[in-house]
Amino acid sequence: MASTKPSPPPPTLPKSGAISKGYNFASTWEQNAPLTEHQQAAIVALSHAVAERPFPLNLAQDHVSHSDNALSVSVSVKDSSVRDSAPTIQPFLVNTNQFYKWFNDLESAMKSETEEKYQQYVNSLTERIQTCDGLLGQVDDTLHLFDGLQLEHQAVATKTKTLHDACDRLVIEKQRLIEFAEALHSKLKYFEELENISSNFYSPNMNVGNENFLPLLKRLDDCILYVESNPQYAESSVFLLKFRQLQSRALGMIRSHVLSVLKSAFSQVQAAIRSSGNSKATVSESVEASVIYVRFKAAASELKPVLEEIESRSSRKEYVQLLAECHRLYCEQRLSLVRGIVHQRISEFAKKEALPSLTRSGCAYLMQVCQLEHQLFDHFFPSSSEDVSSLAALIDPLSTYLYDTLRPKLIHETNIDFLCELVDILKVEVLGEQLNRRSESLAGLRPTLQRILADVHERLTFRARTHISDEIANYMPSDEDLDYPAKLEQSVENKSETSTAEENPDVYKTWYPPLEKTLSCLSKLYRRLEAAVFTGLAQEAVEVCSISIQKASKLIVKRSSPMDGQLFLIKYLLILREQIAPFDIEFSVTHKELDFSHLLEHLRRILRGQASLFDWSRSTSLARTLSPRVLESQIDAKKELEKSLKATCEEFIMSVTKLVVDPMLSFVTKVTAVKFALSSGNQNQKLESVMAKPLKDQAFATPDKVAELVQKVSAAVQQELPPVMAKMKLYLQNPSTRTILFKPIKTNIVEAHVQVQSMLKAEYSPEEIQNIINMVSIQDLQAQLDNLLTLLSLQPSPPISWRPLWGWDDKVGHSPSRPTYYMGVKVGFEGTLLEKVVALEPPKLVGFGELHP
Repeated sequence: MASTKPSPPPPTLPKSGAISKGYNFASTWEQNAPLTEHQQAAIVALSHAVAERPFPLNLAQDHVSHSDNALSVSVSVKDSSVRDSAPTIQPFLVNTNQFYKWFNDLESAMKSETEEKYQQYVNSLTERIQTCDGLLGQVDDTLHLFDGLQLEHQAVATKTKTLHDACDRLVIEKQRLIEFAEALHSKLKYFEELENISSNFYSPNMNVGNENFLPLLKRLDDCILYVESNPQYAESSVFLLKFRQLQSRALGMIRSHVLSVLKSAFSQVQAAIRSSGNSKATVSESVEASVIYVRFKAAASELKPVLEEIESRSSRKEYVQLLAECHRLYCEQRLSLVRGIVHQRISEFAKKEALPSLTRSGCAYLMQVCQLEHQLFDHFFPSSSEDVSSLAALIDPLSTYLYDTLRPKLIHETNIDFLCELVDILKVEVLGEQLNRRSESLAGLRPTLQRILADVHERLTFRARTHISDEIANYMPSDEDLDYPAKLEQSVENKSETSTAEENPDVYKTWYPPLEKTLSCLSKLYRRLEAAVFTGLAQEAVEVCSISIQKASKLIVKRSSPMDGQLFLIKYLLILREQIAPFDIEFSVTHKELDFSHLLEHLRRILRGQASLFDWSRSTSLARTLSPRVLESQIDAKKELEKSLKATCEEFIMSVTKLVVDPMLSFVTKVTAVKFALSSGNQNQKLESVMAKPLKDQAFATPDKVAELVQKVSAAVQQELPPVMAKMKLYLQNPSTRTILFKPIKTNIVEAHVQVQSMLKAEYSPEEIQNIINMVSIQDLQAQLDNLLTLLSLQPSPPISWRPLWGWDDKVGHSPSRPTYYMGVKVGFEGTLLEKVVALEPPKLVGFGELHP
């Protein structure tokens, strides 16, 4: 029995790209055309029905064994099939060959029957595969068609997009070209305006009064500004030159028009003045009349549009020059009109009035003219009226007339009072009050007025220096000036005859003349000169006044007595110190000098050959050596005055002390000499024998001698001291001053008595001290001195009410913090100053604790 061949494997489905494309197409289709739920349910039911379809009828569904050998059919099935397919034939087998042939036929029939249904299934599958392949081919063809269609769609879309982009580009290009054309036209219109503007400006009907002139000028300025800001354009320089020429022509037309209107107004005013038939004096008195100002105001209304247009464009250089030219033309016309009137009026003032009155009247008149001119100028040039320099060409020549009139008079003026009055007028009345109140309209006068004030300051400074030199430094005192104390005694007698309740206005006449002139001069100059100038003058005046008083004191010492000279010096130095105290300045000046004294030694070294004149590399070079040294020296007149006052007070205190206790001073000096000789260990036996004696056995120190010197001192206290106090009261009217000056004198007298009493207690017996010497006690001496000072202070003396010589002028200023009167009314000011000078350091007495040979 032959073995059966295995069945061939089922054919595989052909794979191609059409399937994937179809799937992609179907999925795209599915996404773009979604099914409803009902449609999806129908598709699911259909898929189930297809999956469960029965086998065809020609394929018997018999029992199939599912053993390891696939598709094996049972024998019963075979037998039945054989029985059904063929009639029941019972073959006859004769021999073996027939049997083999039968068996082969049977085997072939069985194989045929077994493979038939499979062959049919294979054929069916093959047909179905072919059908599917055909479908797949059709699907691939369809997908290829779809791909072609998609490519064609993309091509169409690309071409459409390209067409749209091209259209957009064309639209943008069109818009850009339109904008470029408009921009080109906007730029070219400035160049195209040249012909139009030229034809208008050169038209015979064009003038400044034409209504089209100013708009045309504005267009011309715009064209010039544009061409200037774009020099890169072709032929821009040529167009700019032509535009400039047109602008120059237009500005020239404006200048001519302004000059024509101003000259017309000037002619009308001149004609009105001539037709009035009045004299020049009458015209000068009505300088603010309508003849001079109203006609020009009418001209201002005609020129106002043009001038306002020029002022509105004053930021450009051409219009700045044109505006300045218009200002100049205006000032020239106005100056030629009012020059004669102003000069005539100032000349009339100069003929009739003195220098102060002339200054006041001239300044007032000029301020009036200046204010009227400023108001008229404001009608022509509203925006330029605030600028002071705009009217300078008119105001300066007018104010120069006053300056030229005042300067010769100032140069020849020698009266300091007049010069001070001029300072008050200019500084307070004119510059301080009038110009500050009307600063805008009168600002043009300020330079000239300040120039006049500077000349007055210069002249006042010169006259003050001359006054200080002639009347103070070189003052030659007369006999009457040096007649002290008779002059003071006479003054006291004259004052006692007058009413005690009234002030004596002539109190300053009793002063030493240089002092009175110094204080009078400083009181006039204070607040009228600059601080630095006044400080220098005050320092110089105080210094020379102090020297002049010291010189007079020496002459009085020769004429009267040393005490009169000392009290004279104390009196007037103290008055000088008091009166300069209210001046709020420093009386110190720093002098700088060039010192070449070091050059002498260098020249000597050069002559000796020790140094070279041209050795520039060494420290002794000519450039370094010849450089001068700057020496600074500071002179403080106030400190020098205090120093002189202190020295004089100490000298007076010592002289009075010696006048009273000189015997005691001599006694103390001798005793000190003896004690010093004993302590020095002298080997001279004779001297030792003399010095070895007790003090009371010495010839100069016996009790009788000591009692004699004590009596002399007591007599001096009672006889010499009261005249001294009387002199002090005569020279120094303030009781506190006398008290302060007497205090160190009293201290010195008491100290002398204390030292003598201590020596007496050490060297003499109590009986000798009490019975023979009989020296007054310290307590009694102090009481005696105090009573003497009290009695002298209580004696009636003529009242003195002093006012400050430098008293403020209300026009110049005042100082409420300063005392307004001294001595007698405000007690203690003079004494305070003296206490600062004297009482802080009392002078030492000769012989008190010191040995003087």
